[in-house]
Order: sequence, then structure tokens, then C-alpha cells
Amino acid sequence: MYTLENNKLKITVKKIGAELCKITSVKHNTDFMWDGNPNIWSGYAPNLFPIIGALKDDSYFFENKVFKLPKHGFVRHNRDINLNKQTKDCLVFKLIHNEELLKSYPFKFEFYISYKLIDNTIEVLHTIKNIDDNPIYFSLGGHPAFKCPVFENEKYDDYTLEFSEVENSKTHMVNTQNGLIISKTKPIFNNTNKLPLTHDLFNEDALIFKDLKSRKVALKSNLNGEILSFRYPDFNYLGIWAKPNGDYVCIEPWLGIADNENTNQDFKTKEGIIKLDAYKTFKATYSIEINNTLLH
Repeated sequence: MYTLENNKLKITVKKIGAELCKITSVKHNTDFMWDGNPNIWSGYAPNLFPIIGALKDDSYFFENKVFKLPKHGFVRHNRDINLNKQTKDCLVFKLIHNEELLKSYPFKFEFYISYKLIDNTIEVLHTIKNIDDNPIYFSLGGHPAFKCPVFENEKYDDYTLEFSEVENSKTHMVNTQNGLIISKTKPIFNNTNKLPLTHDLFNEDALIFKDLKSRKVALKSNLNGEILSFRYPDFNYLGIWAKPNGDYVCIEPWLGIADNENTNQDFKTKEGIIKLDAYKTFKATYSIEINNTLLH
């Protein structure tokens, strides 16, 4: 475990998967992240690379060869990630391709993720470096789970996600057996920026949005006001998810999406895939800002 602390917040990051697992107020010791209860869901904030969600048959085609990757890729649970750099306000982790990874992902890359603590905000920066002679292809995303309710006098239904823009958007539904996107959609936003949280919202898996105008969403309590705001300026897709019995909500910024059940499995043309040319660098950031009034 690695930690960063200032006069407002303390954050903890696990070495395995370079996974953010705690955000705590220094003054009140209030936790803002899900506790990873393994009886419900053992994650905290997995890092998703080089795919988001599931592949059809857990496999893809690249230049007439078949490769296999697990759901959400190989960064989460990865023990080969190492702390690359630490300063008083920043942790940087690094994963580089190796012989084992090249069997499932035939690209030479460096993956960096940095956590920077600035006042009451955590900035999460992803940096992908192509160190290959050819283009590499990838998707990238976050999966942080925020505690809800945060305070003892609240219940789950007291919480709402409030988006920065008024939205009219449908969720792209998932086959709950294999995690693939199906052709069916379901209206979620009808000229509103509010999404009230209820446990049964996630009975059919995640809500998956491809066309939100918002790049900021706040987690709000009816009793205690805004808990945190989440900014994702560099991400085009958003997932909202929890286990139906879990007292948390995942706000998941994605560059990419799970396979559609009708996919031809060609990695180069996969929906949302990013092509990065030889020796180029790609960066994408999201941030978590805890409401200052809760920290005093």
C-alpha cells in the first residue's frame, strides 16, 4: 500500500493493479470510497486497459491471429506494476509489456497511472506510450466505486447523481450472461440532469452511455448535500454501475466499450478503440473532488 496525505485528504493505493482503494478525510476520518466487501464486490477502483468490459468469447483478432484477454484487460489484479516515482503529492505507477503479456496483447507499450493530491482533489492521469515500431490499439478506463451512503443517518435512496448538462440519453443494454452489448436500449434521461440512485437501477447490469454531453457529475445526498464531483473531460463513454445489493456507485469513464454481440472481433475496428502511432504518447485524465465543507 502507498499513501498520500495533505491537511484535508489521505488516499491509499494498492500496488497490485495500482488501484486507488481509500479516500479519507483527515479531520473526521470519513471514508468516501467503497470498502471492497468481498461478499458483494471486492473491487475499489480497477484500472481498465487495454480493453473495457468483455470481448466476445474473451478473444479478438489482430492480423489474422487470435488473442485472448480477460474482462477489463490485464492491469487490474496485475502484480507486475511497480511504483515508478513518488513525491509528497504524487504517486506514479508503471507497467511495461513483457513476454507473457505479448502472448495476449501483441504490442510493445508502457502504461503509467499517476495519482496527484491537490488540496481536496485527486487527479488520475493515464499515460500510454507506444514503444513499438507499429501502431498499437487499446481502450482505457476507470472504475472507481464511491460509498453511498456516506453517513449513518442516510440510506441508498437518499442519493442522486447530478450531471453538469441536461441529458436525453439511453442506456445500451448488456447480455447479463456474457457481458456483451446487445442492440436493445432503454431510456434513462428525459430532459433532466438527475439520476436518482436505487438498488434496482442495476438489476440488468451497468447503465452504459455513449452520447452524454456532460463531462462532470456530482454525487449528492438529499440530507448532506454534495459529497463529491467527478470530472472526466477526456472520456467519451460513461458507465454507472453497482451490484444491486451494494452500498456504492461506480462512476466509470471509458475510452472504449465492451464488444457488441454482433462484432466481427477485429481489434482494429472495435468500437471505441484508440490507435496510437509508433513512438507516440497518449494521455487521459479524470478527477475526484471531495466537497470542501465535509473536510472542515
